[in-house]
Amino acid sequence: MRPFDLIRLAWGAVVVQRLRSSLTMLGIAIGIAAVILLTSIGEGIRVFVLSEFNQFGANVIAINPGKEATSGSPGAMGGTIRKLTLEDTEALQRLPHVESVMPMAFGNARVEYGERGRSVFVYGATSELPRIWNNSVRQGRFLPPGDPRHGAPVVVLGLKLKREIFGEENALGERVRIGGRPFRVIGVMQPKGQFLNIDLDDLALIPVSQAMSLFNRPDLIEIDVAFRSTAGSRVVADGIRRLMKERHDGDEDFTITTQESMLEVLDRIMNVVTPAVGAIGGISLVVGAIGILTMMWIAVNESTSEIGLLCALGARRGQVMVYFLLQAALLATAGGAVGIGAGMGIANLLHFALPALPVHTPPGYIAAALILSFAVGLASGVLPARRAAGLDPVEALRAE
Repeated sequence: MRPFDLIRLAWGAVVVQRLRSSLTMLGIAIGIAAVILLTSIGEGIRVFVLSEFNQFGANVIAINPGKEATSGSPGAMGGTIRKLTLEDTEALQRLPHVESVMPMAFGNARVEYGERGRSVFVYGATSELPRIWNNSVRQGRFLPPGDPRHGAPVVVLGLKLKREIFGEENALGERVRIGGRPFRVIGVMQPKGQFLNIDLDDLALIPVSQAMSLFNRPDLIEIDVAFRSTAGSRVVADGIRRLMKERHDGDEDFTITTQESMLEVLDRIMNVVTPAVGAIGGISLVVGAIGILTMMWIAVNESTSEIGLLCALGARRGQVMVYFLLQAALLATAGGAVGIGAGMGIANLLHFALPALPVHTPPGYIAAALILSFAVGLASGVLPARRAAGLDPVEALRAE
């Protein structure tokens, strides 16, 4: 008997019992759908976070005041021992592999022009921001270089903010009020989109010294460090940590955040979620496998005379075994395909209903799900197939 004939016979046996085959495939379909749905959401979140960070360039390290994880008792006021300062920025600039350093201070303030105005984030930065944030100026120019302690009262507007308060008018050279103080508009930024739900087009950028004065802060909220791509982020981060500890009397009262550390946090979360997803899918697959085994056992009992006829026509025991294994594998693979379609469909419906929820199904996951379904089918069909192959042809022909 040719392999094609075996496949055709196995498929015919599956199709002729439509209801029973559909119910048998259901367990496999539910398991695969659950795995595809949850992994699509998890991978979508991962791709989203990667794209969010990549828009700022890969070689950026952020330093924030306060230790992310501490032990022992906090300080008397529950805060850090030392704040981040402009002097820290100057010291960081002298480290090897560092290309540029940008001190930052920001807060929320109202930006007004005439009778129009809106409350937005106001970022205090330096001329290094376009390089570190991987952005450029659409109109005019950016904040001028110079001593970060003495910045002029000038402002660069995000594109959305410019349109909200100026409309289609030219904003360059005009004066706006930020927190009640006058600033001259010298530039408008290119559109950047959002970063972790912060609209980077709806903000104002002013010199860091002006921001520290505006928000009455003697310290910085963040220092961003851009380093050469030839240097590893861990090497640069270790150098930053040593320098900052020396400047802060040996205390690590600051937090260094690299893109790798952010992704490691995401990976830890996914490592907790993945076993849970596997357990959910595994339970359904076990149920589906038991269903296939039961159905195939029943099929062997119902097909005893047909097995005897096949053997009488010259079919070998190995071919009989393959015939029933193919039935089990076809059932499981078809159930897996249905589960993949259902999982991807539900994921896309969720994304349609909740556009902020990213979903992404890698092709490799789809292939792995089909291979897993096929393997489960083969494993489930081994016992019934061996029983069928072990039947005595003469006794099988006598069966009714």
